[in-house]
Amino acid sequence: MELSLGEMLVIALAIVVLFGPDKLPEIARGLGQGVRKMRGAVEDIKTEIMKEADNPVSEIKREIEKVKQSAQDYNPLAEKQKIDYQNDTTPKTDLSEDESHEGPVSR
Repeated sequence: MELSLGEMLVIALAIVVLFGPDKLPEIARGLGQGVRKMRGAVEDIKTEIMKEADNPVSEIKREIEKVKQSAQDYNPLAEKQKIDYQNDTTPKTDLSEDESHEGPVSR
């Protein structure tokens, strides 16, 4: 909203006529305080919006890191090997003691 010089003069003249010259400083002071409060409120709202907008992004990044770490820690073969090791009850034979074992055959 842009006001030309003529429009501002008309508004100032209307204020002087309506409220009188004695009330003019009081009105200007009140207007200034109102503008300052409005700017402060807008800054608070901007800060709050930026905080809320940033928070989900960082939360998502943390969740992605957790998933990456879980994927790195997960070893499906480890559980299988553990189960196989526990179920394997066959006695281990020392092949150096076994006379029937011929060793690797090369062709």
